[in-house]
Amino acid sequence: MSADYDVIVIGAGPAGYVAAIRASQLGFKTACIEKWLDEKNKPVLGGTCLNVGCIPSKALLDSSHKFAEAQHGFETHGIGTGTVKIDVPKMIERKRKVVEQMAGGIGGLFKANNVTPISGTGKLLKDKKVEVTDHEGKSQTLSAEHVILAAGSVPIEIPPTPLEDGVIVDSTGALEFQAVPKRLGVIGAGVIGLELGSVWSRLGSEVVVLEATDKFLPMVDQQIAKEAQKILTKQGLDIRLGAKVTGSKVKKGKSPSVTVEYTDKEGEQKIVFDKLIVCVGRKPYTEDLLADDCGIEKDERGFIKVDDYCATSVAGVYAVGDVVRGPMLAHKGSEEGVMVAERIAGQKAAMNYDLIPSVIYTHPEIASVGKTEEQLKEAGVEYKVGTFPFLAVGRAVAANDADGMVKMLADAKTDRVLGCHIIGPSAADLAQTVTVAMEFSTSAEDIGMTVFSHPALSEAIHEAALAVNGHAIHMPNRKKR
Repeated sequence: MSADYDVIVIGAGPAGYVAAIRASQLGFKTACIEKWLDEKNKPVLGGTCLNVGCIPSKALLDSSHKFAEAQHGFETHGIGTGTVKIDVPKMIERKRKVVEQMAGGIGGLFKANNVTPISGTGKLLKDKKVEVTDHEGKSQTLSAEHVILAAGSVPIEIPPTPLEDGVIVDSTGALEFQAVPKRLGVIGAGVIGLELGSVWSRLGSEVVVLEATDKFLPMVDQQIAKEAQKILTKQGLDIRLGAKVTGSKVKKGKSPSVTVEYTDKEGEQKIVFDKLIVCVGRKPYTEDLLADDCGIEKDERGFIKVDDYCATSVAGVYAVGDVVRGPMLAHKGSEEGVMVAERIAGQKAAMNYDLIPSVIYTHPEIASVGKTEEQLKEAGVEYKVGTFPFLAVGRAVAANDADGMVKMLADAKTDRVLGCHIIGPSAADLAQTVTVAMEFSTSAEDIGMTVFSHPALSEAIHEAALAVNGHAIHMPNRKKR
């Protein structure tokens, strides 16, 4: 008996829908199962990233940044605005429309590429069969030659702060506030915590960020992390490191609040907030995804075990995105989806996990690719460093957006670029240019010999590369060469 589909993808987030589109482009009869419903209970594609993650958070970050600029930045340019107000419900509605537009776009791509969308919950059974349960509870079983698991991830909840509707929320709830909280608590000074904290701080909240670890952004190059902490603190974020949350108590009524208990180096502390956002990380979502006898193996943290090519322990079954090892980043999942689809087609596709850029969308942005200085030291690699401040970049100064710097690391012997770390305007896009160069094993000298536009923010990349070998033009070099 022939299979219903060549490829069935479970999950239509950035990993799943991209995998489905690429599989269909390669000639496979493809279906993609997604259980997500919008607020009108209509099926919607895009998963967490599009609906309650990457895209809506950036919409709010952009809105709040424009508000902050109008309040504090326009005057420098000679622009008077009078009293600037924020209409929070209108801002949230704009965010909703952005999400709606992008989700509709994926639906259009599915149609153009002949991908069959199936609304419901997908569960892998043995022998590459997939049970689909619709929203009315009716089930059907489909079969496929290949199955791709792309179920994504969910926020981690912690016992001291159980979610309480409207008062203690996760990242999803923080995207739906209808008014600016006077005092806002954020548990976790990671990517999500800093981004959401920045949104509401710009709009007028007193934001306190409680971080259990003693080091700020430990995954980021520490020179960049220290610069980020300094800038974000200056912007108004009260970042408290070594603050371990131990409990919470919600006060209900007309003016609800939450009292958070935590310990730091000075002992036990209490602090009261109007709202509390819990952002302590995410975990792979595999609930009801795998039948007990399907043969798929998971590790001790709940991630599906895969090889370098995202193949699971069951032949013909793959897993991509947040349900497998590696950084929980949309673009990482998308590229894994492409790789898997192409390998199913017999191509020799592979991923370079050493060059996955990461970005924190505060303002200024914080972007990284490759190794940090700390990682190189730990590995015993001899390296050279070049740094360049945006304060010396004419385009950044002209835009009144000159906070931050570029840091480039290169092998001491070969000059090959090993990492680039940026805090500054358009850091995400600037880091991407270095990512491309590093993919082709560029040297710092190669970048230094390349002609860059003037005036442009990218000149900071050029000068940092020159600085690696003591050749920077627009700042004094630490070492003359």
